[in-house]
Amino acid sequence: MLAAVALASCSDYQKLLKSEDTAAKYAGADSLYNAGKYKKALKLMEQIVPSYRGKPQAERLMFIYANTFYKLEDFYLAGYQFDRFETSFPQSDSVEVAAYKSAKSYYHLSPRYSLDQKDTRMGLEKLQKYINNYPDSEYRTETNALVKELREKLEKKDFEVAMQYLDIADYLGSYIPAMEAFENFIVDHPGSAYKKEAYYGRLEAAYKRAITGVPGLVQERLVTAQGFYKSFQKYYKNDTSEIKLKADEIAQEIEARMITTTEEEPTR
Repeated sequence: MLAAVALASCSDYQKLLKSEDTAAKYAGADSLYNAGKYKKALKLMEQIVPSYRGKPQAERLMFIYANTFYKLEDFYLAGYQFDRFETSFPQSDSVEVAAYKSAKSYYHLSPRYSLDQKDTRMGLEKLQKYINNYPDSEYRTETNALVKELREKLEKKDFEVAMQYLDIADYLGSYIPAMEAFENFIVDHPGSAYKKEAYYGRLEAAYKRAITGVPGLVQERLVTAQGFYKSFQKYYKNDTSEIKLKADEIAQEIEARMITTTEEEPTR
């Protein structure tokens, strides 16, 4: 520890950076890493990692190299380096920790729900893979909590996308994207907290499509909307929320319009 502090506080560190002695750099990097001097340790590691490939010291060096990025919160490089460690040292005693930190690195990269969720999906994939590979891990409870958090973020993202399609349907000139988005949401997130809103959103989109579309297709589209109301009723028949009241209002309007449309059809 004292050696690391001394090394970090005097010109010896700069001399070591310029040195050609890889063994001394390895020892210096290891000492600085153990002392929590991650930025200084990283500069030395970056110089010697290629030289230690295939050598006995490579396993520890590659692990602390990856973990240094993790400690510095450079999660892109941490995830990448932990992935490399898993591939290069599958029998290592540290491979489980590497897999966990790789997955958690991608979790940390997950942005807020309103942004692109590519990294969120990658994080979910990594976390689920970790759970599958290490079912008895000491990190299982935490990992399950992280999976739940990312899934909820994706649910919110997908629901907001469906709502956006509904909001801009007039601009798009079609309610079909909204209907499809709500349908996909229902299929992809069957246990979601937004399930009721998704069923209602699909109903509303279908109803508006019927009453704003081609006159000759009104009856057919009202029937489709009525079917969506029945699906809503299947799950929320006894619900007393405002959404249920709004769904019931749409159902009444559907019935009234279906009668009117039928009466207006010419006799053949």
